[in-house]
Amino acid sequence: MRKKHLAMTLSRLGGFRNPKPELEQYRTPGNVAAELLWLAHSMGDLEGRVVADLGAGTGVLSVGACLLGAGKVYAVEVDGDAVEVLHENLGSLGLADCVDVVHTDVSDFSERVDTVVMNPPFGSQNPHADRPFLMKAFEVSDVVYSIHLAKPEVRRFIEAFVRDFGFSITHRVTLPFEIPAQFFFHRKRLERISVDVYRLQRS
Repeated sequence: MRKKHLAMTLSRLGGFRNPKPELEQYRTPGNVAAELLWLAHSMGDLEGRVVADLGAGTGVLSVGACLLGAGKVYAVEVDGDAVEVLHENLGSLGLADCVDVVHTDVSDFSERVDTVVMNPPFGSQNPHADRPFLMKAFEVSDVVYSIHLAKPEVRRFIEAFVRDFGFSITHRVTLPFEIPAQFFFHRKRLERISVDVYRLQRS
């Protein structure tokens, strides 16, 4: 599968039916998910590996990991509405056997995995909302792929935070990220921001 085809497949997946602002439920754009997953694939972190998708939402990263050869994926998601769509997306592509859907808060997940992939909350509604995701990722894996806002203050935080947990940044790729209007506080039909995709590895 080529990266372009992967991005198109992920873009066609069902999205959030009832997105919740307090959970910062934004769909991960297919092109951004494909860039993260393609990097993970090229680094040997997906094929045949056990992967956790923390805060899986409707399963964009989980589906992509399976399509690129992951041996098993734990899709960890707290929201029941999202889990329903996640199951539908897996079924539509015949990937139900590849993914173990874990309907729980990420803090309660404890399986040891080879690789974590995630698009945690940016912390726009709840400051520091990404921290529990990073802490859990560092607890269960030695290799983590994560998406964060491409802002100087966020970069400084990530650099210090990962260092405190004995990790280092091996890759950082900056990408455009489109957020369609879906909440009452959105002023534009389409918000374009920049994000950083990180690869983090235990030092």
